[in-house]
Amino acid sequence: MERKLIATLRRINKGVALMVGLGLLACAGFVLLDIVMRQIGTSLGGTEEIAGYAMALATSWGMAYTLLELGHVRIDLLRSRVQTFGRALFDVFAMVVMSGVIVMIAVKAWPVVERSIVNNSRANTPLETPLALVQVPWFAGWVWFALVSCLVTLAALSLLVKGRANETEGFVGAFAEQDTLQ
Repeated sequence: MERKLIATLRRINKGVALMVGLGLLACAGFVLLDIVMRQIGTSLGGTEEIAGYAMALATSWGMAYTLLELGHVRIDLLRSRVQTFGRALFDVFAMVVMSGVIVMIAVKAWPVVERSIVNNSRANTPLETPLALVQVPWFAGWVWFALVSCLVTLAALSLLVKGRANETEGFVGAFAEQDTLQ
């Protein structure tokens, strides 16, 4: 069950990563078009603002993908010195802490979004972008990351309790050790 959950989350996150990548590619095309237009004396305007929004969205939505691809930075000085069960304990501890931090970020992000919705806030820029248009998907990305992080943590805990600590390595282990395990 745990491995099936992780496989499903990986499949969903690959789709999310593809959409985010396409969005970043479109943003890069938009910026490139604006640069070319500036050479002929005109401009689309607002490219830096839109690029900033794209980066915020890519970051919030890309975090869950990075988690399942073992791409987050880890300092595993102690972890590398213990056997499989000890590594699994360190991994689960790291996931519990990460999940707590990410849930807190998602919880604290909501009042920002809510305030923008209630006040119909707009960016203090020439585009006057309604902030909710950007903040709602940004917030949804953090909620998705929190959900994925908690589900991954529960899956790792479940395997640990069942005495299958060696199976946690593939989805909560350290990336540097993956080549030696497969």
